[in-house]
Amino acid sequence: MERLQELKKNALFNFEIFMWFFELKARKKGYTYIAGIDEAGRGALAGPVISAAVILLSDFSCYGITDSKKLTPLKRKKLFSIIMDNAFGVSIGIADHGEIDKINILQASLKSMKRAVLGLNYSPDFLLIDGKFLIDSHLPQQAIIKGDSKSVSIAAASIIAKVTRDSIMEKMHLKFPEYGFNKHKGYPTKAHKEAIIRFGACIEHRKSFKGVK
Repeated sequence: MERLQELKKNALFNFEIFMWFFELKARKKGYTYIAGIDEAGRGALAGPVISAAVILLSDFSCYGITDSKKLTPLKRKKLFSIIMDNAFGVSIGIADHGEIDKINILQASLKSMKRAVLGLNYSPDFLLIDGKFLIDSHLPQQAIIKGDSKSVSIAAASIIAKVTRDSIMEKMHLKFPEYGFNKHKGYPTKAHKEAIIRFGACIEHRKSFKGVK
């Protein structure tokens, strides 16, 4: 029993070290306020793309925080509250369906990320961004592919973005119940695509996306 507990403690310690790797690396270079940035909703057929920027200080415990897609909705909501209550800084950036159709989803996602960074109460001095693209900013930054599974700051941002967007889509469902936004959150499920065929696209759909236009 003691051995099992020891292994669990070691696993937790190793997980924390792993998830803090990029933040610690940046701190060794002299950076203090490191923001993780991630988005939610890039592959959806409807609704906005939501980005979040999160600054965590070194005393923040990251146990359980990882890529939001790997978490249950209940776990995400619990971690959402923990992050909101304990993070040094949290901000949201939004690009709606109209902007997505106008400038394309990649550019809209990058713009929403920039807005999230600009919305922080405390200006970061280094950015860790999920994916392979940097944002339009004078700040030093690093793009990390699958960063939401490798960086605690990006993972925290992924949770904030996902829970925020899910809430928006659940409210959208009240206005357009025929599409089932509360279940698929706007993503291209079979039921969603069948609803578009049956009812046509609503104002919240991305008209430039295959499956809608």
